[in-house]
Amino acid sequence: MGGVSVEALRGVDLRIAPGEFAAIVGPSGSGKSTLMHLLGCLDRPTAGSLRIGGREVAALSDAELAELRNATIGFVFQSFQLLARTSARDNVALPLVYRGVGRAERRRLAAEALATVGLGHRLDHRPNQLSGGEQQRVAIARALVGEPRVVLADEPTGNLDTRTGHEVMDLLARLNTERGVAVVLVTHEHDVAARARRQIRIRDGRVEHDTGASG
Repeated sequence: MGGVSVEALRGVDLRIAPGEFAAIVGPSGSGKSTLMHLLGCLDRPTAGSLRIGGREVAALSDAELAELRNATIGFVFQSFQLLARTSARDNVALPLVYRGVGRAERRRLAAEALATVGLGHRLDHRPNQLSGGEQQRVAIARALVGEPRVVLADEPTGNLDTRTGHEVMDLLARLNTERGVAVVLVTHEHDVAARARRQIRIRDGRVEHDTGASG
């Protein structure tokens, strides 16, 4: 920036274990979103080592990185990121397109994922026909349809009212407990972070406090 190098993260050393439920918290500009992007293989570190499932990210080609993301990681965003003119079922099925899964199987798996989040009766509804909470459930179903090892949720309750936000957190906690999917969420809401078994607080690009470092 203007010839000055800005280190978004510095000396971060942490491990997210299988089946973990962790919250990354911190003020605006602390580096928590950068950390989430690195965990999701959306960015590459400029130094150090980043391993996903034992694979060194820096050694992967763009195609290999995309394949790793698709097979290992599910994403849930604050703004849902649903295709507006596409049904809930086809939105959920989208990650399976990139795996080469046939149409009939994609639709079957998407319907199952929507049933898991309580939307088995909304398969053919478009996003504008769904409430905010329902849209976030569709986004969670999309994250789950490929049976990822970890779900990364960036402010998943940020656009929801308090009651609906609690329902979404209940759903994420249940999926973590029942399916063993690791959940890592970024949030600035302390009550949301408190739902996670581990809180990782970031400030000025460093891990300031970690309640459950796995080693």
